[in-house]
Amino acid sequence: MSKITGFKDYDRQNFKRRNVTERVNDWKEIYFPWTEKQANEQASRCMDCGVPFCNNGCPLGNLIPDWNDLVSKGDWEKAIKQLHATNNFPEFTGRICPAPCEAACTLNINAEPVAIEFIEKTIVERAFSEGWIKPSIPDKRTGKTVAVIGSGPAGLAAAQQLNRAGHNVKVFERDSVIGGLLALGIPEFKLEKWVVKRRVDLMKDEGIEFFTNVNVGVNYSIDDLDKNFDAVCLAGGSTIPRNLEAEGRDLDGIHYAMDFLTQQNKNHDGLTNDEIIYAKNKHVVILGGGDTGADCLGTATRQGATSVTQLELMGAPPEQRGKYNPWPEWPLIMRTSSAHEENGKRDYSVLTKKLSGKNGKVELLHAIKVNFEKNKSGGMDLKEMPDSEFTIKADLVLLAMGFLHPQKKGLIELLDVDLDGRGNVKTDPKMMTSKDKYFSCGDMNHGQSLVVRAIASGRECARNIDEDLMGNSKLPRVRGFARI
Repeated sequence: MSKITGFKDYDRQNFKRRNVTERVNDWKEIYFPWTEKQANEQASRCMDCGVPFCNNGCPLGNLIPDWNDLVSKGDWEKAIKQLHATNNFPEFTGRICPAPCEAACTLNINAEPVAIEFIEKTIVERAFSEGWIKPSIPDKRTGKTVAVIGSGPAGLAAAQQLNRAGHNVKVFERDSVIGGLLALGIPEFKLEKWVVKRRVDLMKDEGIEFFTNVNVGVNYSIDDLDKNFDAVCLAGGSTIPRNLEAEGRDLDGIHYAMDFLTQQNKNHDGLTNDEIIYAKNKHVVILGGGDTGADCLGTATRQGATSVTQLELMGAPPEQRGKYNPWPEWPLIMRTSSAHEENGKRDYSVLTKKLSGKNGKVELLHAIKVNFEKNKSGGMDLKEMPDSEFTIKADLVLLAMGFLHPQKKGLIELLDVDLDGRGNVKTDPKMMTSKDKYFSCGDMNHGQSLVVRAIASGRECARNIDEDLMGNSKLPRVRGFARI
């Protein structure tokens, strides 16, 4: 490291956020970048540990101490090479990853961890601005053709790796936009869509073909898939949301969170006002306390909601790690996103009992406070607290309670591949499904998870496909992939 005592000499500095009153009036990213001096200092906080737990915390096995060292010394061009060695899309993970690497940072035992995510973003944006990131075109083609179904982070990672191996890769996306969750599910203020397009355009220049509005199994037959491709990678998402089982669920004004977020990210031309899910001048209630709920909060705020309340069934997490949640585990603590800083109220230990309204439209959410008590078998029972019922004004209710499994109707049913106990596509250790030459990765394979895990899954799946087609593969394995 350029400064061995950097972790003692410099405090952690995050990117500064734009002023709340300014940023809630637009959809631009909320952060200001560092100066080069700040980046050098923050990278020099890395201790270059003998056992770098940050590598283990990252599903991609990113070479974090290596590129921290390079940034601390100002060798940016070599830093992007080290970063790209394990991560196809650091411009995505540097913006929207919850950074499990930072939770595992050795400094996090008793101090603020290294700002790994911000360093990552700084490296890749410096590299793009300097023109160091160029199309990576294979020297020769294998003559093999691979279909990738789904253009989210897993599908994009698999496609890029397979293309680097020399295969002809075609990516099919059932929506009108390439990028899956990245393009449609993440709000602009977290990930502006030009960032996604920049990478997709680069992949096109590398020789990857993209096809939108192609719903395989509906307007593209399974027979054609079998006939035209040597291998198929199923990289769709976990798209079936968890529903709310409560009286009044069928009232107008109750929507799944991803429908709300996707619509905001799409062009609304051609839709009537009645069809648009819009929060302006409404009392918005979000059910679900996770990142998707926070994304809904930030979006509703920018749309001009009168009030926004986010409710979570579980109890409020502690401010500090509990004794049964030691480092380097992911800390189960209270987190405040930029959206919570901007607006809204949060409440925990809340169960929705019913929804009510007039003329078929929701107006009130009826709830009760709950707690969880351990039963004799060691499990937890939900108990309603006496005399704790309350109501909240609710003109718009957004369900952000997670996802169950991929959509089965259509492609999965037609392929008749085996599913696991949770309804995900089941695969063997080589990530092949029960149908020969069909592989699966990402949320469709392992269930709803992090973008960084989807990229790792896509990379590993690409190597397995390459090995199956060619007998061996020079594509890198994802270090420790079995554990994720």
